[in-house]
Amino acid sequence: MREGVTVAGHRLTGRTRSSEVGTWADAVSPDGRPSGVLRFDPRAVATAQARERIVAAVGADVRLQQGGPIGLLPVIDLVAARDEVWLITAGATALGDLMAADRLDAGGAGTVLLETAQALLAVHAAGLAHGALHPGTVVVGEDGSVLLAERGLLRAIRGEHASAEQDVAAWAALAGTLAAAGAQDRAAAVLRWASAAAPAQGLASMRDTLLAERAAFPGMGRDGLARAARGLHAPVSPEIPVGAAAAGSPYGEAVTLLDLPGTVDDPGDVMMRFGPGVPTETTAAQIWRSGQTAAAVTATQAREATPRRRRKRTTAWAGTVLLAILIAAVILWLRQPPAASLAVSGVDVKAPKKTVRCDGRADFTGVVTTNGEAGTIRYLWIRSDDRKPLEQEQRISSGDTSVNLPLHWKVTGSGSFKGTATLRVLSPTTTGKPIQDKASFTYKC
Repeated sequence: MREGVTVAGHRLTGRTRSSEVGTWADAVSPDGRPSGVLRFDPRAVATAQARERIVAAVGADVRLQQGGPIGLLPVIDLVAARDEVWLITAGATALGDLMAADRLDAGGAGTVLLETAQALLAVHAAGLAHGALHPGTVVVGEDGSVLLAERGLLRAIRGEHASAEQDVAAWAALAGTLAAAGAQDRAAAVLRWASAAAPAQGLASMRDTLLAERAAFPGMGRDGLARAARGLHAPVSPEIPVGAAAAGSPYGEAVTLLDLPGTVDDPGDVMMRFGPGVPTETTAAQIWRSGQTAAAVTATQAREATPRRRRKRTTAWAGTVLLAILIAAVILWLRQPPAASLAVSGVDVKAPKKTVRCDGRADFTGVVTTNGEAGTIRYLWIRSDDRKPLEQEQRISSGDTSVNLPLHWKVTGSGSFKGTATLRVLSPTTTGKPIQDKASFTYKC
């Protein structure tokens, strides 16, 4: 996604990050405010069923947000332009980016866990679930608020149902990741305890415990997160004439998928419908297929309400064409090769070349090479100081052939020693067995 391209009036700034469902780009709204634009992977939304489920998931989020702040990344619109599908949201910074830049302190980690627990409780109370919670789908807003992004999108694309239990397990894994990312002393102990206790005690108990342990997280609150997010990216200049560039978008006119005639209240009702006098496609499906505006589709449906005599003359011909299309579609589907699965083929660990001095930190980088498919990597960082390793997960998007897995090893005290860190990828590997690499550093004080 190129810098300067516009989608529904939102100008892309050129900064992007990968997601399990597509690619995010930072953007500027027509009124000069930061926004975010998610371009769905075309393969993920290739079927009408997947598109309908996305419309339903995003529509459910919009209805939740209409009742007031609920901890979800605010949705501005869901649009289609030619063959492209875009979700437009408020501007935010991914938690994973803050962690990679080492801009998340103990207070920030506590705030992240506290607010994600509260947001998940609200989502679960509404009968929904997130389904893909991890540092890439937890974001920080301009005011430092912690928000959930991509709620329900991955499961919608796959045609799966997310559960509250899965969200709790993902929250527990997030707590463990934050504990291993550099939190010290009491804060790290609380995070590790939360990671272990969450599945049995639930998010409400974890929220209350974090509030009771505020003293373990100095600087806990939104102010620190807001500063960290602002320091990561340069502010967007409101002087850029973003509105004037909208006409130059290479994707064509964007059509909203949220402001549809006859929008249903229940997300489950946004489905394909059949029967006498009922269109074989919903309004959303017709827009996806043809790129028409909502008004144009409404007009088409009105013209279809013509006298029975005119319909009878075209019924036989239309039925023949529809049958031919269905047969061709089935043949093409049967000829499609099965989707490949993620596999890790190599691991390379790099350690600091210079000696780490008093109360310093050794920053390791583990580069994992994959076959470019989407999936989840399970791995361990094993340290020679006998610290108990914690199994972690990293989700990667299709097209990414490598991923960096960092380790930050804080060392204090006097003396000298040689520290070794081993990155062990448990699955999925090309051999079916764990593969690993290690590197060492020297500490002197």
